[in-house]
Amino acid sequence: MKAEILRGGEMVVDDVPDPVPGEGQVLVQTKACGICGSDLHAAKHADRMVEMTKDAVESAGGGATSMFGFDTGRDLVMGHEFAAEVLEVGPGAAGVSQGQTVVSLPVVADQRGIHAVGYSNDYPGGYAERMLLSAGICLPVPNGLDTVHAALTEPMAVGLHAVNRSEIAPGTAALVFGAGPVGLAVIAALRMKGIEPIVAADFSARRRELATTMGADEVIDPREEPAIDAWRRVDGRHPLVIFEAVGVPGVIDQAMRAAPSQTQIMVVGVCMETDHMQPFMGITKELTVKFSMAYDPMEFASTLQSIADGELDVDPLVTGTVGIDDVPQAFADLANPDAHAKIVVQP
Repeated sequence: MKAEILRGGEMVVDDVPDPVPGEGQVLVQTKACGICGSDLHAAKHADRMVEMTKDAVESAGGGATSMFGFDTGRDLVMGHEFAAEVLEVGPGAAGVSQGQTVVSLPVVADQRGIHAVGYSNDYPGGYAERMLLSAGICLPVPNGLDTVHAALTEPMAVGLHAVNRSEIAPGTAALVFGAGPVGLAVIAALRMKGIEPIVAADFSARRRELATTMGADEVIDPREEPAIDAWRRVDGRHPLVIFEAVGVPGVIDQAMRAAPSQTQIMVVGVCMETDHMQPFMGITKELTVKFSMAYDPMEFASTLQSIADGELDVDPLVTGTVGIDDVPQAFADLANPDAHAKIVVQP
């Protein structure tokens, strides 16, 4: 089958063996797969991602999990934001049937353990024509939902999880630093929870426009007005939760310096570099800094249902679709925040 492969630090199109479903697995045909910022990072910094993952898991004594555990010296077919059609049901697989359109948490189980689809050398992701999934965690796509929209279940669930971890409730305001795909998912989840006002800050005019579309009450260019000043202008009264969805060094420190006393800062942007902050700032203001990773199965399922029911409109986020051959160009195009928000691969 045809696939887009990360090989030796380069993205190349090549044929790879057709996967064969094992016990409890299904063979699916990829219908749509979003390109994630994690994939962009992996294409450039795979060794660093794997090294940091190993350190995090080991230091947690096995209590932490992460998907970045692949061998950088072997081929990797990425893609973990997908919707697919079931082609073949393997031995012992139940709960799905041939011809169904499904989404799934991007993991698959076999006798060796749990593997991350799209970040496993042995289980290709959605930048390939076909994949293997575990039947038990596949979710049928309801209401005839378009596969391009269904594929956004995964990234939108990331935003929902961050909002849930913050425990924000109506009567509390939100300030979102960064309106890339993760920040936009956070904004959408905040809007569904009834949070207001929602203030969003981003340098990109295109992203600011999308932030408004997804539910932000006020959007600003931080070059023209500091984000915290915008919050004070439009509200300034309610307790505040700041969502850091930028993921570059210095932003957490910036948020801590700007935050009012007893503010919570929820970090959902993935910074791959060593960062810095001033602990005295957090101590003096009694700030709370929390971190968010991925989502749980219930959040994934509820996000799919919200999209299918029309409660969560993801169509504005899809700014382009490409085939497998055009994935490298799509990676390059996503470097321009004014050009795209989410590009979806349709193998």
